[in-house]
Parts: sequence; C-alpha cells; structure tokens
Amino acid sequence: MKKHWRGCLFSIFSIILGLSITGCTPSATSSAPSASSSSASNAHAVVQKSAHWSYEGDEGPEHWGELEKDFVACGHGQEQSPINIEHSHLKDSHTQQPLQVHYSTTKLSILNNGHTIQVNAASPSNDIVVNGTKFTLKQFHFHHPSEHQIDGKNAEMELHFVHQSDSGSTAVLGVLIQKGKENQAFSRIWSKLPKDTSQEANLEGEINLATLLPKDLHSVRYNGSLTTPPCTEHVNWTVLEQPIEMSADQINQFAAIFPDNHRPVQQLGTRELEADK
Repeated sequence: MKKHWRGCLFSIFSIILGLSITGCTPSATSSAPSASSSSASNAHAVVQKSAHWSYEGDEGPEHWGELEKDFVACGHGQEQSPINIEHSHLKDSHTQQPLQVHYSTTKLSILNNGHTIQVNAASPSNDIVVNGTKFTLKQFHFHHPSEHQIDGKNAEMELHFVHQSDSGSTAVLGVLIQKGKENQAFSRIWSKLPKDTSQEANLEGEINLATLLPKDLHSVRYNGSLTTPPCTEHVNWTVLEQPIEMSADQINQFAAIFPDNHRPVQQLGTRELEADK
C-alpha cells in the first residue's frame, strides 16, 4: 500500500511540475494581440505552430469559408479583397479628399507570424487621413506575389499598412512592389527578416516610415475586406497607383520564406473604384 501511495504522489508531482514548466515557457502567441483586440491589429497577427488556414491545399483560400463559422465571409462575402483594378472601371471622384499620410520616425519589431512578415511600429503617432477620418497605423506586412492586380496583372509583391480609427473601422493602404533597383529604405528591415514562425526581431535605432512610400500618393479607393481570415468586410481600401521598387535579391529573400502568400482576386460586383482627380 505504501508503495502504491508513493507512486501516486510521484505521478501527481510530475504532472504539477510539467504544468509549471509549460506555464513559464513563452507562448507562440505572446507577441500577438489579445482576443479583444480589433480586426485591424489582428490581421495576420496570430502566430500558430500549425496554421488553421494556409495558402494551399485543403486549408487554402478556396476553402477558407468552410474552415469555421467565423470565416464565412471568406466564402460568401459580397465586398471581398483583393480585386483586379481595371483602369476602364475607374471613376474620377469629385468629392474624394486627397490622402494624407502622417508617418514619422519610430522603432520597429519584426515578426514571422507563419503567414507573412509583420512589422509593428512602437510609436502610435503614425496615421493616415481618409476623407476626413483619422486612422492610426497598427502594423504593416507583405505579400508575394501582389494580391491586387492592375489590369489583370500581379506585381512582384505588395505592402499593406493596416490602420484603425477611434471608432474601430479599418483602413488599409496598399503599395505595389515591382522589380527594379535595391530599395535602401527597406535594407535594415530586410537584414532582420525572421525565417522561422514565431521568431521576432527588434531593429536597432529608428526608421522613418514615410521613406517606405512612393513620392506620388495618387490612389484608387474602394470598399473591401481583410485579405486573410476572417475576411472581415467594411474595410476602407486605398491602393497607391505608383509602385515602389525592390531588387530581385530583396524579392527573392522574402520569397525564400513565403513562396506564395497571396489571396487570388475576388469579384468586384457592383462596387465602384474611385480615383483621385
């Protein structure tokens, strides 16, 4: 009987010890926002060891809407992104105010969240103003190849700046990336690209986020969605007409980590594409 009780006590002690070790280990989602965070900050933010959704196979884009009930918009939404921006469908807006971008110098942390490389800005002073509404930058990330098409063609990559207003609405600023000269503005970020899921790196010093954008901020705007599950709609999309450049080597560095992390274009439907005057 004594041996039996000793065995039981040893088993209980082992279980408690195991739970204690697990609780002290930094979780894979330690860098991600809490469940109460907005869809803007959650876009691409959750790190998973084995992703519930992916860009290929049975968990690829064509199946996202079937994976769980919260993803239903991915399969049945009426205003989904990305889209093919056809110049023949553009309407000159007579009421659309010019895009205002207020990006400053800030410290950055870089995260491989299993679906993309996400860059988080430490300073909350970065924002854009879309038709009079201020949206604060939450994070930016990359897709290879581009998600939006221009007249049926994808660019090499695409950069998404994800913002949120005080009322909780989301605005995404999309920048197409084409192959060309080395982009010095991204060199420090590219030197720290995390190759493994849940790996995070902090950049030394600060980077002026304004240098990541093209000089010409003329844009196309439309109502869309997040381009990853849960594909939440009522997202204000602004896609800059002027692309930026990256060298073939810079593009290949990202592609080596994410060979294909883009969602195919969705139907435009009855939505309007408005261009700056």
